[in-house]
Amino acid sequence: MKIFKSKQKLQKEILYEKNISFVPTMGSLHKGHEFLIKKSKKIGGKTLVTIFVNPKQFNKKSDYNNYPRNIKNDLILLKRLKVNFVYIPNKREIFSFKPNKSVFLDKVSKKLCGQFRKGHFEGVLDVVNRFLEILNPKRIYLGKKDFQQLYLIKKHIQKRKIKTKVIACKTIREINGVACSSRNKRLNKKQLRIASQVYKFLFKIKKKSKLNLNILKRKILRFGVNKIDYLEIYNVESFRKGLKLNTNTNIFVSYHLGKVRLIDNI
Repeated sequence: MKIFKSKQKLQKEILYEKNISFVPTMGSLHKGHEFLIKKSKKIGGKTLVTIFVNPKQFNKKSDYNNYPRNIKNDLILLKRLKVNFVYIPNKREIFSFKPNKSVFLDKVSKKLCGQFRKGHFEGVLDVVNRFLEILNPKRIYLGKKDFQQLYLIKKHIQKRKIKTKVIACKTIREINGVACSSRNKRLNKKQLRIASQVYKFLFKIKKKSKLNLNILKRKILRFGVNKIDYLEIYNVESFRKGLKLNTNTNIFVSYHLGKVRLIDNI
């Protein structure tokens, strides 16, 4: 496993690599990241993982500062998974150049998380666009937990005619049903139990075709959730709001447990 902090040294190393699978992360790696990496290795070629906590996608400086970081443990895991390349840039490395392609921000960015995290998706796409230019990967692996982000990155790549293929991977969950997330490390045992209750409740009621979302919100708040940002039904193909559940729709939820904001789609 080769570790790079310099963009120039990394690009020199991968200059003639035509089959790179890219797994972008903000570190504090978990089973979801591990699944993406293992899937990329099955395809063949070289696997490249980035670790970069992107300041532009955080609405609050305190959230950025409190985001869990553990580079030492991350590198141990990546070495065990036999990742080929790890790129750990600093902010200057990433933001010191003007990308050749501008960011395409689909109108979907204004929905769901976009309503509550102003500038979040602009920040995400800015950095992903920069990484794609630096690395020129054949594939990028993204999880469906962050479905809105996945949708927007895919639209950007299509619109800007970037040759990287998006590989969407299923949401990986803990034994209690909670979607794997680095933010879970900031939850205490009681909050993890509440998150598990929310997931199991939504999974169970998804079997119904028509739902009263206001009643569902009240029930979720009774579990001990501090605040709900949104609870909506969306078509996963068109990303249009729906009224009924079917094979093409998911329940999208964002809620707060203490100072931790969680998202999921079921």
